[in-house]
Amino acid sequence: MKIAFVGKGGSGKTTLSSLFIRHIAATGSPVVAVDADINQHLGPALGLDDEEAAALPAMGAQLPLIKDHLRGSNPRIASAETMIKTTPPGSGSRLLRVREDNPVYDACARTLELDGAAIRLMVTGPFTESDLGVACYHSKVGAVELCLNHLVDGRDEFVVVDMTAGSDSFASGMFTRFDMTFLVAEPTRKGVSVYRQYKEYARDFGVALRVVGNKVQGQDDIDFLRAEVGDDLLVTVGHSDWVRAMEKGRPPRFELLENANRHALATMFTAADATYGHRDWERYTRQMVHFHLKNAASWGNAKTGADLADQVDPDFVLRENPETVGVSAAGAPQPA
Repeated sequence: MKIAFVGKGGSGKTTLSSLFIRHIAATGSPVVAVDADINQHLGPALGLDDEEAAALPAMGAQLPLIKDHLRGSNPRIASAETMIKTTPPGSGSRLLRVREDNPVYDACARTLELDGAAIRLMVTGPFTESDLGVACYHSKVGAVELCLNHLVDGRDEFVVVDMTAGSDSFASGMFTRFDMTFLVAEPTRKGVSVYRQYKEYARDFGVALRVVGNKVQGQDDIDFLRAEVGDDLLVTVGHSDWVRAMEKGRPPRFELLENANRHALATMFTAADATYGHRDWERYTRQMVHFHLKNAASWGNAKTGADLADQVDPDFVLRENPETVGVSAAGAPQPA
C-alpha cells in the first residue's frame, strides 16, 4: 500500500506520518518511509539526531543511478539521460519491490530500528547552496516519482511518503500514485484551505482522500472541521505528551503512546487497508501515461531532445501479480 501525508506547512503532517510509520512497523509489516518534503524533518521525527539526519543519502543526488537501474533493458528508453520524472515502466524495465534488496535501496535507503522493528528510510535530500538560482526542487522530488512509477507493492507492504507542503505535489502526477492520501489539517481557516485545493484538483483522478484533524483541543474544533470538510474527516488528534518528549529527542517506547492517539492511528490504518480492494492497476497505468505525455510536451521533449511519447509501451500494464506485470524485477520479460 502506498500512503501519502500532505498538508500545509506546520500542520503536523511529518509528526503524524512518523507516528503512522511506527504504528505499521509495530505490526511487523515491512515499511519504506520516504521524506519527499524539501524541508527534511522525517528522519528526526523517527529518532535521528541532526548529524545522523544530515548524513542520510539524498535520492536527488543518485538520480543517474536510479534511472539507469529502472530502465533496465527497456528498448523504448534509449538512455538514462532521456528519462524524466514521469517516465513510465514498460517491457524490459526493472521494477521495485518493498521487500527486496536492489541497487536503488543500497544507494538511497538506510535501515532504522524503531522499538525493535526495522524500516527503510529514504529522503529526497535538502535544497543545497549549489541549487540556489539554478535548480527547481521538483527535480529532486522527481527521484521519488520515478521510484513510485516503478514500484509494485502488496497489501501487507507499505510505502509511506511525507509529501511537500501545500499543493506543490500537483506540479506533476505524483498525487495520483497513492492508495490513500491523508491530509493533515488544523482546525483553522488556513488549515482547511489546502484541503479545498486537494479536493478540487484530485476530484477527477479517483484520489482517496481523508482528513486527519490535528492540534484539536475540544468539541468546538471537531465541529469546525466537520463543517468544513464533511465526511472526509476521518479522525482527530489532540495534545500528546509522547510527541512532546519525541520532539525533545527523548521519545518513550512507542507502546506508551496515549490510548486515544493509538486508536486514531489504528483507524487510519484500517481506512488505508480498506482501499486495497479498490485498486485499479489499469487506471493507475493510464494516469501515469497521461502525466508523462503532459510533461513531455510541456518541457521534457525540449530538455532531452527526444520525443518522449515514444517511451510509452501501449501493451504494458503495471500489476501486482508478477505473472502479469509484463516484466520481472530483474527486467526479464514475462508472459502476459
